[in-house]
Amino acid sequence: MKTSAIKTSNLEPQTKPDTGFFVHESSYIDENVKIGSGTKIWHFSHILSNSTIGKNCNIGQNVVIGPDVTIGNQCKIQNNVSVFKGVTLEDGIFCGPSMVFTNIYNPRAEIVKMDQVRPTLIKHGTTLGANCTIVCGVTIGRYAFIGAGAVVNKNVPDHALVVGNPAKQIGYACVCGEKISDELGCNACERNYRVTENGIVEK
Repeated sequence: MKTSAIKTSNLEPQTKPDTGFFVHESSYIDENVKIGSGTKIWHFSHILSNSTIGKNCNIGQNVVIGPDVTIGNQCKIQNNVSVFKGVTLEDGIFCGPSMVFTNIYNPRAEIVKMDQVRPTLIKHGTTLGANCTIVCGVTIGRYAFIGAGAVVNKNVPDHALVVGNPAKQIGYACVCGEKISDELGCNACERNYRVTENGIVEK
């Protein structure tokens, strides 16, 4: 549903039947924001203008989204995350507590550089661990797993498991989130994978 500007202290802290989504009374929703049904936006968060949030998302405490950001369905954004202009999250993205996005590669406080925003794309099913940093201008592949505290400054393949500063690949992650074995099988959910030119795919 598309919204006009809302100061949500005027709302009861519950799902409103005319919207289908929940916004806590302490949060702000700016004009021209679209929020899907089943989405929950918790304490002290701010959704800036012209942003879109899909269905059944969970937006934690002290989260800032936008402006002009697109977030897919069933995303979970934990506390203290800012999703800046230029960042796109596809469906099923997990953003761990206090992880960081950027959008200007070489910012200066005294120089306006919003015309230099570098787009960042996080593809379907990816996990971004707590306190990791995603340097703007990268694409992170489907079902990749970014370890806690990692600093990602280059593209990440599908299913890649990366850790460290700068982030380096140490293996592959299954759809279920567990590390894939050297034989390209998952001991947890029993999925099996095969190698392709672009990484691995499920058999």
